[in-house]
Amino acid sequence: MRVLGIESSCDETAVAVYDQARGLLSHRLHSQVALHQAYGGVVPELASRDHVRRLLPLVREALAEARSDKASIDALAYTAGPGLIGALLVGEGFASALGMAWGKPALGIHHLEGHLLAPLLEPKPPAFPFLALLVSGGHTQLVDVAGLGRYQIIGETLDDAAGEAFDKTAKLLGLPYPGGAALASLAASGRSGEFIFPRPMLDRPGLDFSFSGLKTAALVALRGRDLRGAIRADVARGFEEAVVETLVEKCRRALKQTGHQRLVVAGGVGANRRLRERLATVLQGLNAELYFPRIEFCTDNGAMIALAGCLRLAAGMHASIGMSARANWELDAIGNSEP
Repeated sequence: MRVLGIESSCDETAVAVYDQARGLLSHRLHSQVALHQAYGGVVPELASRDHVRRLLPLVREALAEARSDKASIDALAYTAGPGLIGALLVGEGFASALGMAWGKPALGIHHLEGHLLAPLLEPKPPAFPFLALLVSGGHTQLVDVAGLGRYQIIGETLDDAAGEAFDKTAKLLGLPYPGGAALASLAASGRSGEFIFPRPMLDRPGLDFSFSGLKTAALVALRGRDLRGAIRADVARGFEEAVVETLVEKCRRALKQTGHQRLVVAGGVGANRRLRERLATVLQGLNAELYFPRIEFCTDNGAMIALAGCLRLAAGMHASIGMSARANWELDAIGNSEP
């Protein structure tokens, strides 16, 4: 089975071709960072319009790289949610129309399921079951993954996601959009221990997160200070260490609670170097295995959508005709069927 995957949930337009027997054959991505940079964040209308412009050329490029044509494609998979509704509708409308023109089924995929399954693109993929940490700009969740479509959220953020807190704190530090990666880069030159920020909700049992207070603590620490010189890097270092320690400790607790010996980390914050290093150290002590997608597949991409579509269709989870895009969509509500 060969699937054409389309991702357009936010500010990246991405297309990939995945083959059940041969693996990933191609992937193409266009980032809208330059388009939204002047506004300090994603402008939904601009994002939707850019998806319209980029999708067809990217599909042509991905098919050419994969040496595929419409006859060799068995199905299309697209991101149906969650995300910006206008951007989602562009991807869904495009995939549905192309599917009807080619006489191929089109299947809506949950964006977070795509991230959960992204490590399966690697040469040494994790086996089910496993614990997953989904950590991105919009979501921070601990998920007990029993199998394809069998997801139970056992911990999540009560307010800001970790990536959102990174971005907001980066803006306080005067860093350019997108701020999360810029803050992590700045933190690399900061001094550990100069600023000690709270580790939210580690003083109580449970697996939930809260990062809005941590962002406020950074605001208070910066108030009245001259942001020139080393202080910005020191604040960034202290903030990053607080987020990473919180995520790592919650993962440790979740592994103990579930009994899993495999941890998958997915989503944009999964690219953070300090998080990867700390988790590797902690899991080694627990005799547990750690899995990440490669850096390019931590952020939004078409490869994870094509893979998820291929796995679902191979398992007999077929799509139905009709529009299904949704801005909000709970991961543990998707089950074994399409939206």
